[in-house]
Amino acid sequence: MTVQGSVWFYVVCAIWAVAVVGALIRATRFTYMVEARSGRPLLRNGLPGFANIVPVALNIGVARDEETQSLRREVVKRLLMILGGFVAFALFLAVAGQGEAA
Repeated sequence: MTVQGSVWFYVVCAIWAVAVVGALIRATRFTYMVEARSGRPLLRNGLPGFANIVPVALNIGVARDEETQSLRREVVKRLLMILGGFVAFALFLAVAGQGEAA
């Protein structure tokens, strides 16, 4: 692989990493909103505890009103985007690995 090719590999990896972290942060923010609407208790200092992304995505202990369910669907959408990003990145690595062997 040439130097220019390796630079593009690192650029694509960095863009992918930033996109996945951004999607995870957004999913976490939506999770906090869902938990606030579902009556989850706060910590003693008034701040929310850790975000329970999996129970929110699986609709466990979540309020059933339409707005909360809409926020929950946004969490699921972001998690599916992250999963799709990992699949796309695995395909990218497979293609990049084949180019290196040639």
